[in-house]
Amino acid sequence: MKFCSQCGNPISEQIPSGDNRTRYVCTHCDIIHYQNPRIVAGCLVVHGQQVLLCRRAIEPRRGFWTLPAGYMENGETTEEAALRETWEEAQAKVRDQQLYMLFNLPHINQVYMFFRGELVDQAYGVGEESLEVRLFDETEIPWDELAFPTVGKTLKQYFSDRQEQHFPIRVRDIRYNPALARQLR
Repeated sequence: MKFCSQCGNPISEQIPSGDNRTRYVCTHCDIIHYQNPRIVAGCLVVHGQQVLLCRRAIEPRRGFWTLPAGYMENGETTEEAALRETWEEAQAKVRDQQLYMLFNLPHINQVYMFFRGELVDQAYGVGEESLEVRLFDETEIPWDELAFPTVGKTLKQYFSDRQEQHFPIRVRDIRYNPALARQLR
């Protein structure tokens, strides 16, 4: 950040009084420009023994499979964001959704929240950000073609939890892994 979005003057990096982190501060209008993590919300959509996946039509990871998810918008709850993203990407409606997985990714300043829910009316389709959408049995999951570590970890946890029919809220941290970063380029 080089200029204040409030007044247009140059900003500087400094630790504001009473704070403990370097922030972007406008020395002209004294506005502090905080930068906070972004929330990604989505759904693990289940239909019988199958789960719904979308093949991405956009970067990053175009052509790879993912759970329907995306950035939360201002003015919506995490659940509303997850349901909206599921509709936008998979033309699917979900019922009985419950928070299931929460991932902290501090190295990219993101928090992922996946809700587990049932597909309504067996209806789904290809949304604007998807090349293909389909239901997969556990044995059909394209494990080597999943877009993000959060997707694989969510699916593996779900199939494990499904054996016991117990789906507690799970919280996981994913830390930076240089080898994985090179692999995803």
